[in-house]
Amino acid sequence: MQKFWASRTPVKALHEFTHCTSRRAVRTRRDRLIHYNNDNPQTRTAITRSIPHPFRGQSRFYSSVQHRLEDPNTATMGAKDGKAGKVSFQLKTPKGTRDWMGVDMNLRDSIFSAVTDVFKRHGGTALDTPVFELKEILAGKYGEDSKLIYDLADQGGEITALRYDLTVPFARWLAMNSSIQNIKRYHIAKVYRRDQPAVAKGRMREFYQCDFDIAGSYDPMIPDAEIVRIIVDVFEALGLREEITIKINHRKILDGLFTVAGVPEDKIRTISSAVDKLDKSPWAEVKKEMEDKGLSSEVADKIGEYVKLSGGRDLLGKLKADSQICANEDVKKGLDDMDLLFQYLDVFKVVDKLSFDLSLARGLDYYTGLIFEVVTPLSSADGFNASRTKSSSKPKKGGDDDDRSNDNTIGVGSVAAGGRYDNLVNMFSPKRQIPCVGISFGIDRIFTIMKQRLEKEQQEGNATIRQSEVEVFIMAFGGKTFNGLLHERMAVADQLWKAGIKAEFTATVKPRLEKQFKMAENGGVPLAVILGEDEVAANKVKLKVLGLPEGHAEKDGRLISQDDLVTEVNKLLKRA
Repeated sequence: MQKFWASRTPVKALHEFTHCTSRRAVRTRRDRLIHYNNDNPQTRTAITRSIPHPFRGQSRFYSSVQHRLEDPNTATMGAKDGKAGKVSFQLKTPKGTRDWMGVDMNLRDSIFSAVTDVFKRHGGTALDTPVFELKEILAGKYGEDSKLIYDLADQGGEITALRYDLTVPFARWLAMNSSIQNIKRYHIAKVYRRDQPAVAKGRMREFYQCDFDIAGSYDPMIPDAEIVRIIVDVFEALGLREEITIKINHRKILDGLFTVAGVPEDKIRTISSAVDKLDKSPWAEVKKEMEDKGLSSEVADKIGEYVKLSGGRDLLGKLKADSQICANEDVKKGLDDMDLLFQYLDVFKVVDKLSFDLSLARGLDYYTGLIFEVVTPLSSADGFNASRTKSSSKPKKGGDDDDRSNDNTIGVGSVAAGGRYDNLVNMFSPKRQIPCVGISFGIDRIFTIMKQRLEKEQQEGNATIRQSEVEVFIMAFGGKTFNGLLHERMAVADQLWKAGIKAEFTATVKPRLEKQFKMAENGGVPLAVILGEDEVAANKVKLKVLGLPEGHAEKDGRLISQDDLVTEVNKLLKRA
């Protein structure tokens, strides 16, 4: 076989494949040709330019040759004794996903910590559920977004799917546990949606949600008001309070307005989905979608008179004075709820963060009352583009599976959303009626905003981005008889670890001092403990603050007793 390939030019050999009757045979020979000639640039160019008839117009065949010849991240499985195997694939994460490490992991962990602290402050109890659910549990809960659910292959007779959110699994859990009548629950976990991704903007297919829900029968709007307060508390803990706006609406008001306008009951949910796009699309496009879904132009225009309105208490007063819509019981009940909510949020001192927005619809089918969505200046496309230090590339919408990170027509989107869902538990257990209200924070989108802010602060010299959380780097140096002081460095590390101080040393018997300083510098480590033979003999160490300017009194560090090391480190870390 080696002789066969050696006797033919790559182009000639590839053209001979056109006479094969089996496409599988073509691919097999093509693979051998690629592996055999992969190191020759001229061969690669010739092959990719000479895909023969009938395959020349078939993009999958061509792109697979092109990709496997040119992509440096192409891996080959099954290699043995230096011979290439039969399976090649690209080394990459699936679309809409990413790996996390270093600075990004530290920042994300800090977000989790801040959010969890707020949840616990409000009495939350942690819950975890399986990452996949029975498909029938998820079916019929997400309206038009149901197409975004990831279905799994049949496993032992059960049809399952990856969870789309954390709300439906929570309702399923409540239905299964009849002893639970009231609970404040929080859940931090990954969810999955086959949406069009924009990874650089936090729009992922695999992403974290942080949910807080209050389940149980209480007096109207009291739990709802606490959820709004939790939203403000979380973003205040993240340093983003001034940047958020909480858009609120009420499903009963919206449904009542649709009814008054003449929307048939069986079209209310699908029209809600259209209205929910008003924050991203102009009214003309939303109106056209309504007409495509069966509404007349007159009915659509009547809806438009209301859903373009937004404000605060002023809007509430304006709607209450509208006798035509207040004749509808749903609208009247919704307005009464909103009046109560504003009263309670006055007490919580968070009314300034609200925007009563009649275009907010939340397309999920299970909402029954108050709905809310949190946005920031980066949520819109214009806001995100204006925040970037470099101009973005031209819009690239591409197909439904293409990443839209470089698409200037989209922003980060909402960073949190939720609402009241009083009937969801009842859908799983007809004998159980447990009203619920909750909020879901989109951690990946929040991360995107905070990472951009952190990078800006670093450019201005107001922040340091660190790869790890190590607080002390333990070093050693010496002369010709220097043995590395490995045991002594280990002993100091042990001393600091026992005191809860994050410390590390290089795993080398005789490290060079320059290399140790370089490792500490690369990790952004603030402190160094330096051991020398004379210092060790005197039970002393040198404690040095790294990064001090030339001429500083303690630029070279200071000698202290090793017995006082933990105390002195804690002082410098401001823990004393």
